[in-house]
Amino acid sequence: MRHEIEAQWIGGMEFHAAVSGHTVVMDAPERAGGDDRGPIPKPLMLAALAGCTGMDVAALLRKAGKPADTFSLKVTGEISARPPIVYEAVHVEYDFTGSEADREAALEAVTRSQEQYCGVSHMLKRILPVTWSVVYNGRTIFTNATVSAAAPADPVSRAA
Repeated sequence: MRHEIEAQWIGGMEFHAAVSGHTVVMDAPERAGGDDRGPIPKPLMLAALAGCTGMDVAALLRKAGKPADTFSLKVTGEISARPPIVYEAVHVEYDFTGSEADREAALEAVTRSQEQYCGVSHMLKRILPVTWSVVYNGRTIFTNATVSAAAPADPVSRAA
């Protein structure tokens, strides 16, 4: 099995990619010669990471019968200063609200996604550090964001 997409140049800097029957529009901002009709390509990698790990976490919590009241993710990519412009590190912040009794289930779901399931995260970890933190009801309950940006690492600290 394999995934395949096709992209068509529309004009200027705009491309439309056909992804599993859906159209993804990519473009550059006006200052770079585009019409700003869609995102530039690199942030779509961050969106893919958010979608991949987010779907894992939602499915794991649903299966455990402990869905969160709210759940959001913020993915930040640190970019290089010189061309080629690449991500040098990525951080995922998972933010939940819900019953305090379900706090550990949320942390477990995130850990399983990051360590076992999320293919996008695993691919990225081959080339750059991917750190993550979990915020539950406004309090950070886990972070491995203090690890060195020089090399990928396993989760190293848990806040009470």
